[in-house]
Amino acid sequence: MKTVTAIIVAAGRGRRFGSAKQFVILKGLPLVYWSLERFEKHPEVDDIVLVIPAEEEKETFLKRYKKLRAVVAGGKERQDSVRQGFLQVKPGDAEIVLIHDGVRPLVSEGLITRVIRAAREKGAAVPGLVVEDTIKEARAGDVIRTHDRQSLFRVQTPQGFSYPALKEALDRACQDQFYGTDEAMLVERLGGRVGLVEGDPRNIKITNPMDLKVAEALLET
Repeated sequence: MKTVTAIIVAAGRGRRFGSAKQFVILKGLPLVYWSLERFEKHPEVDDIVLVIPAEEEKETFLKRYKKLRAVVAGGKERQDSVRQGFLQVKPGDAEIVLIHDGVRPLVSEGLITRVIRAAREKGAAVPGLVVEDTIKEARAGDVIRTHDRQSLFRVQTPQGFSYPALKEALDRACQDQFYGTDEAMLVERLGGRVGLVEGDPRNIKITNPMDLKVAEALLET
């Protein structure tokens, strides 16, 4: 049976935000609950693994969400937290593994579906939005290059992978002590194919208090 497991990564300390932002209240619910709700309700997601700080209570989450198979403590870096979550996914348990930032509370069912389907077709897939601003590269305070923004994308989560592709990428990164900015980068460095699907402008990542206000406004529209 073709199954999908979602790993929701919410183990950050929120240094830039000033607190553990994944537990900040958004419209009456902790931020991470919004992400959990979206995957819990998605018809193609079979299992969820949640990664949170070690000191957080696990039972509350397990009682609330039927699809939640495990709640585990995160690691030192985000990539370590992803690996801790992935270790809960046994070989043969999942065809597709999704990795989602727990502080992207507005992820839509349509976006999740697009990523799952593209990951099935190509082995790995990420959602992205075309960069609208002009991008310049600078060195020592001077512009040295202007990039073609038509080929540049802002990448979101969830990112989707076949189980074998993600396992190899994470294992090799651990072996090489390599840290990437996202899991797709780990696949790319091994020469793997990564598909790009249309992202969603509403799928914002909460990184500062202003983002929280934007999320509140979006939930009212």
